[in-house]
Amino acid sequence: MLLWINGPFGGGKTQTAHEIRRRLPGSVVCDPEHAGFGLRRMLPPELRGAGGREPLVDDFQDLVAWRQGVVEVLDLTLGKHEGVVIAPMTVTDPGHFAETVGRLGELGHDVRHFTLLAERETVLRRLRERGPGHLLHHVSGRNTGLRRESWAVRRLDHCLERLSGPEFAEHLWTDHTTVPKTADRIAVLAGLTLKPNNEGALRTRLRQARVGMKHIRFD
Repeated sequence: MLLWINGPFGGGKTQTAHEIRRRLPGSVVCDPEHAGFGLRRMLPPELRGAGGREPLVDDFQDLVAWRQGVVEVLDLTLGKHEGVVIAPMTVTDPGHFAETVGRLGELGHDVRHFTLLAERETVLRRLRERGPGHLLHHVSGRNTGLRRESWAVRRLDHCLERLSGPEFAEHLWTDHTTVPKTADRIAVLAGLTLKPNNEGALRTRLRQARVGMKHIRFD
């Protein structure tokens, strides 16, 4: 089974994916973002937008190589790995969605797609609280705001509008729930059984902070 967890940038996809992996023995996270950033970093810095230049590729999902590569790697993984595979990735373009999530279903895999949604202000708050800017604010008192998340903020309204469409169901609203509870809801809908969540609140926050720091991108 493939669990594809969709949603806006800052919507909790990665945290939810790793929560499921933690509590579902044999499951693995295969993050399609790795392929995208690898392709983008093949470009020289000036073509990636360094120095305020216009990037040659603003969204790596527009690269055919990304869409085909993600399908190829996930198809291979699903064919060889016995446990559940979890892919946290924002996909808002219906064509790209068909070429990735849809294509994997056409190849015969059991694909379960979920979109995590939240109100705009909820997502903005989450973007402020993730990454090094939030840590710097606590340590030095400097408020770096959302500068590093500017790309995600620019795309937010587009993401929320597109992902609310019926083609991106099943929708799960996360404004008033926690990551472990969202993982529980996905498991129930997918017919899976997660191990009980016995973590305390502090340990959960520390673990989620580690996950967040590991997924910070600097270019």
